[in-house]
Amino acid sequence: MRQVFTTGLLWFSAIGCGLIAGIYFAFSTFIMTALGRLDQAAGIAAMNAINVDIVRSLFMPLFLGTTVAGAALVVIGALRVSEPGAVSMIAGGGLYVVGMFVVTMVFNVPLNNALAAVQPSAPEAGAVWATYLKDWVFWNHVRTAASVVASALFIAALAV
Repeated sequence: MRQVFTTGLLWFSAIGCGLIAGIYFAFSTFIMTALGRLDQAAGIAAMNAINVDIVRSLFMPLFLGTTVAGAALVVIGALRVSEPGAVSMIAGGGLYVVGMFVVTMVFNVPLNNALAAVQPSAPEAGAVWATYLKDWVFWNHVRTAASVVASALFIAALAV
C-alpha cells in the first residue's frame, strides 16, 4: 500500500510539474513578448486580467496540489533514503518547492501585486511595466526550469 501511494504521488507530481512547466514555458516564450508589444495600458490591463483569472481557475488546485505532493515526496524520500529513487524524489520535490513555489511567492506574486496597484495609464506605469516585464520574465524562466527538471526527476524516480 505504501508503494502504491508513493507511486501515485510520483505520477501526480511528474504530470503536475509538466503541466505547470508548460504554462510557464508559454509565458516565457511568447505570451509576455506579445503583451510587451502592446501599448503600456493594454499590456498592464491584460496581465492584470490574467492574474485575476488564474487564481480562480483549475491552475490553482494544480499549483497547490503539486507543491504539497512535492513536499510530501521530499519527506518520503528522506525516510527511505537508501531505497532506489529516493534521491530523485528528494531532489525533485525540493527543487519544485523552492524553484517554483518559493520563487512564485517571493518574486512573481509581489511583482503581480505591484502591477495591480498601478493605474495602467498613469505616467509612472511605464517604468513599472518595463521593470515588471524584465523581472517577472526572469523569475518565470527560473520557475519553468525548476518545473521541467523536477518533472524529469520524478520520472527518474518512477523508472527505478
